[in-house]
Amino acid sequence: MPPNASAHLPEHRIPVGISSCLLGEEVRYDAGHKRDPYITGTLAEYFEFRPVCPEMAIGLGVPREPIHLVREKGQPVRVVGTRHPERDVTDDLHTYGRRMARELEDIHGYILKRASPSCGMERVKVYTPEGQPAGKDGHGAYAEALMEARPELPVEEEGRLGDPTLRENFIERVFVHHRWRTLEAEGLTPGKLVDFHSSHKLLVMAHGNGPYRELGRMVAAAGQGDLAATAREYFATLMAALRRPADRKGHANVLYHLMGYLKEPLDPGDKAELLEVVESYRQGYVPLVVPLTLFNHHFRRHPHPYVAGQVYLQPHPAELMLRNRP
Repeated sequence: MPPNASAHLPEHRIPVGISSCLLGEEVRYDAGHKRDPYITGTLAEYFEFRPVCPEMAIGLGVPREPIHLVREKGQPVRVVGTRHPERDVTDDLHTYGRRMARELEDIHGYILKRASPSCGMERVKVYTPEGQPAGKDGHGAYAEALMEARPELPVEEEGRLGDPTLRENFIERVFVHHRWRTLEAEGLTPGKLVDFHSSHKLLVMAHGNGPYRELGRMVAAAGQGDLAATAREYFATLMAALRRPADRKGHANVLYHLMGYLKEPLDPGDKAELLEVVESYRQGYVPLVVPLTLFNHHFRRHPHPYVAGQVYLQPHPAELMLRNRP
């Protein structure tokens, strides 16, 4: 890596909210758990988890009657008991979700239990009042309220973390969120906003040229108006843009951009080799780590201050091997 590549990574674990059952806590309706070894093993080295079980928090206890999502014709989805549908906990879960959005103000991400009527982020099963399946378009009531209250917060389900693309996207967003909140805590100025954006330019570019240009326009006007309002708009736009995972086309665009900073120092043979490796990545023959390793080799020999400051080169710990996927 270039000399400053790891300077953007925190020294301590990042606070992240999580469904308690994923850590092995026996809080499910059947007094069981859903301990996830990737979360408790790998991610626990980098994230400081703040466990929450909303069903326990609203007084459902363990063991308990299961709850599920029910939709009556023309009515909003409700969360009710499977055996005693008169027990409606929808409002309790919504209220608790909004409360935790405030109380967990220091978290930089949240991992939810998939398919849960309280914690499921999306595609949760919905039933008719008679107990018949009525689709998989529901949202957990707690998760829904939490995400509405904190739209900028990176949120993902443990099941989706099994997808390499979604896993990298979530972890990348957690680290960006943490860097921004750290900047805010230190005191935001127009100059610091410009520096933050400058260091994240290539990362944003990988997610699309549209957000790259839009964020650039915001930063250019940062010293001309209400800085706090500009910062809020910038952060909301940034986090929304990063929700769209970067694809090979986006990464290849960044790699070709990086080649411009090696135009002068490299000889024709090195340039040809670099172009060949980038093309191999673009066409899907090698993982992203392959061209990045070659770029880092050349930038160690031919340092460039702008490139050395780019978060893109190491947006998350290399030990997670998120860019080694096919």
